[in-house]
Formats: sequence, C-alpha cells, structure tokens
Amino acid sequence: MGYLPAIHDFAAEAADPSRYARLDGDWSLAVADVVGSTRLAGEGRDREVNFVAAAVVAVLSRAVAQPPHPVACQFGGDGAIAAVPPGKAAAARGALAALAHWSAEELGIPLRVGLVPVAALLAQGLEVMAALHEFGNGNAFGLFLGSGVGEADRWVKEEARWRIDPAAGPLPGLEEVSCRWSPVPPRRGTVLCVIVDAVDPGPAGIAALAGVQQAIERIVPTAFAAPLGGGGTLRPGWPPDWRALRLEARGGRPGEGVRRVAAALAKSAILCLLLALRLRLGTFDPQRYRRDLATRSDFRKAAGGPRLVLDVTGAEAAEIEGLLARSAAAGVIRYGTARAEATTITCLVGDLAADRHVHFVDGAALGFWRASVMLKAMKAVPAGTPVPAEAP
Repeated sequence: MGYLPAIHDFAAEAADPSRYARLDGDWSLAVADVVGSTRLAGEGRDREVNFVAAAVVAVLSRAVAQPPHPVACQFGGDGAIAAVPPGKAAAARGALAALAHWSAEELGIPLRVGLVPVAALLAQGLEVMAALHEFGNGNAFGLFLGSGVGEADRWVKEEARWRIDPAAGPLPGLEEVSCRWSPVPPRRGTVLCVIVDAVDPGPAGIAALAGVQQAIERIVPTAFAAPLGGGGTLRPGWPPDWRALRLEARGGRPGEGVRRVAAALAKSAILCLLLALRLRLGTFDPQRYRRDLATRSDFRKAAGGPRLVLDVTGAEAAEIEGLLARSAAAGVIRYGTARAEATTITCLVGDLAADRHVHFVDGAALGFWRASVMLKAMKAVPAGTPVPAEAP
C-alpha cells in the first residue's frame, strides 16, 4: 500500500489511531534535522533554518510522490520527517543526499539526513502509524502516531549506519519554497509552541497523548487559537526582507538567482497591490489565497504526540503549561514548551492555478526547537522528575 488515510478534523481525529494506517516493513522513514541550531539561533538565522526544513518537505514530497496520492511529510521547524512509500527508498536517499549537500554548500547550514526502514523499527517492537491532514487538491501534511517516529529520529542522530552522506544532485521542488511574509504578532497574547511525547510505548502511551490533547482542547479550542487567525489581517510586506530574497536566490538552479529575486519582487508587489485594491488577477483571488494560507498552515500536527503552535492568552498558556507539568509529574508524558513574540511563515507554493500551496509555521526564534530542548532535557531524567520550563 502506497497511500494513506485522510484526516480532515484535527481536533476530533488526529489522536485516534483508528484513523491511521499502520506502516508495514516495506515503508521507510526519512529524517532530516539541522545540526547546530543553538549556534544558528544565536546568530539570528532562524528563518534560514526554517527555510531548510521546508526545503526538505518540498524536495522529498516531489521525490517520493505517487500521484494522485499526497506524501506524508512533516515540517518540524529545524528538520522534517516523511513516510517513504514502498519502492521509493532509493529516490528518497538521492533527495536527502542532495539536500544535505545544498544546505551545507549554499547556506553553510549542516543538515543531518537519514533513512530508517520501518522493518527495523518493527523488529524492535516499535510501531509507526501515518495519515494525511488533507485540505483537498493534493494539499496535505503528514501526521504520525506511535513510538517508532521518535526512535527513527534518535537513531539517525546517534547511529551513523542510518545516515546518508551529502552528495550533489538535482533538487526539483526547491524552487517552490519562499518566506516573504513578515512574522505575525499574536492577536490574543502570546505564541505558545508545544511538543508532547508519551512515556509508555504502545496503546497506553497513545491513549495518554489523546487525553492530553483533549484536555488542551478544553482549555482553548485549537482551531480558535490558530496563530494566523482567519488570514484576513495578514499583510505582506514590500519589499520582502532581503534575507528572504537571498534564500530564494539560492533555492533554484545555478545561475537563476537574479531572475528569481526579480520574480519574487514582482510577485510580492502585485500581491500587495491586489490586496490593497481588493482586485483579482484572472482566476487568482488574493483574498481567498490569504484565507487559504491561514487554513493550510500546519499549526497542529502529530509526530508521535501533539506538536502545536497556538496564539493564546497568558492565562491559557499558563493553564496549558500547568496541565502538561501535572501529566509529566504523573509519569505519563514528557513535553517541551516555548513562548514566542510572533509566528513565522515559510511557504510551499506550487501551481496557484491548480490551487496548490501549503504553509509551515513556527514560533519566532525557532520556537519548536526551543521546546524540543526542554523535551530533550526531560527525557534525560527519570519520568516524573520536574524540569524547569523556559522563562516566559
């Protein structure tokens, strides 16, 4: 089987294992993560890190595609993970090797990449379940349950045998990545990034995660806390930030940098003008595009457990953090949180005429990565041991 079930209502379905496919040994998991995020964050290069992570999604999605079925690929702020269908492992290896080479050579950002056969995870009693958060027209994000996802990531980080060496190669899909939108300040108080993993593997851990997700929904419905709102207040800046243009210049084929920058400037100017005058351009409706941008943002996802970027009040943030702390003290979950002053957006825009575009969000200053640092510290101590949260 090379296709996956679709989920449309995240709050109701994303924590339910019956909505997922259990991957068999013919599948693989592709893993990529930026090395040295601490240094890069300190240098103010967080948008570059997000760009590299989005590039992994763009290139892998193209490399292992089985039209008309979307690929289960997930942006993680400073990395990405993808379910590689049967027969596509070689294509995934080539894409990952080329991505690592491009990231190091063009951007000076080391990217660790690897491919883990699901068969190896199953042999260790580790299960991987995958589904698609589907928005129609082939626009989808990958969702994952089961302890195998986190272990695959750990194996690639800790064991060289699972890694893939960088090698130059074609990168179709990279030209679709951009990050021209300015960071979006919170409307309700603060941007809260949340990562939750289960302590126990198997059904008990999945049930614990479902309970935590339901409890968060009771504190604040996550659809209501979408960090981009309904999209109606999003304003593209012009001209785009020079660093965003520099990234786009390095995201295409060699020798096309100037043309790509000119095209980015022109497209941004046209979008700003159309939005200001409330006009359409042929079949392109900029008002709808802005609404769809917000709808098709990956602020809610699952990678073993929930991964969220939420726009919440200070009271809601404190209540969510308290809930997670109590669940961790009870020994059922480990978690990480980080607050941010804004939400960053990285876009994957294909054929607009065919309505093909999705958008990746993160807390400013690598909020997901900062939350993962807390999660990693919690995993380093026995379950139930308190770990200080990042200062608000």
